[in-house]
Amino acid sequence: MELGCIVQARLGSSRLPGKVLMEIDGKNSILYYVIKQLQQCTLLNEIIIATSILKEDDKIAEFVKKMGIPCFRGNSHDVLDRYYQCAKKFNLANIVRITADCPLIDPTLVDQVIEEFFSNHCDYATNSLPKTFPQGTETEIFSFKALERSWKNAKKPSEREHVTPYIKNNKIFKKVIIKSSKDLSDFRWTVDRIEDLIFVREVVSKIKKRPILMNDILEVLSKEPELIEINKNHVKDEGYLKSLKEDPI
Repeated sequence: MELGCIVQARLGSSRLPGKVLMEIDGKNSILYYVIKQLQQCTLLNEIIIATSILKEDDKIAEFVKKMGIPCFRGNSHDVLDRYYQCAKKFNLANIVRITADCPLIDPTLVDQVIEEFFSNHCDYATNSLPKTFPQGTETEIFSFKALERSWKNAKKPSEREHVTPYIKNNKIFKKVIIKSSKDLSDFRWTVDRIEDLIFVREVVSKIKKRPILMNDILEVLSKEPELIEINKNHVKDEGYLKSLKEDPI
């Protein structure tokens, strides 16, 4: 398959356990929103949820089965291996990477990153290096060849847990970076803590159209800037910074 999106999902979050199956609108979960938003992408051939083999993640496998979405189960901590084995099983030539804590991922931004990746014939493309788009809109795409090379050579814990640091930190890979016309990186609609979930619930309750796009959210926040206060106290890339501490000096 030319292109597939692998969404990594687990219930064992240290900061907000079980978050991906927590409801947003009184009915539908974070993971439901991730899938529904991505289904509006015009350039994706397939969406696959990649969870772990842990018993607790049976709930994720059951949920996505009911939605008719393929599910792959792999290593709980070595997410790079999980992505590699998943991409290999589904015979993906190129992979879009999305995390399951981004219920308001913008399908038009995902399509934009995909377009830039193919038009530039590169190994890797992203809109988050450095971050100029809101947190929760991060999109990455890379070739299977780049993924396989990373899988063979990445050794550090941070490189195995977060999938793409080896690619991002090595000059051997041709990269394309998509930047916003203005810095929007202080806006945050990823869900990492309870404050983030409260924020997303508030935003979703105020937007009736689907899919929900970045500009829809920015419009709400321009009218009700007090919403930004809900989850403004946060550390960017907290999970990645934590795993860096586990790397050998």
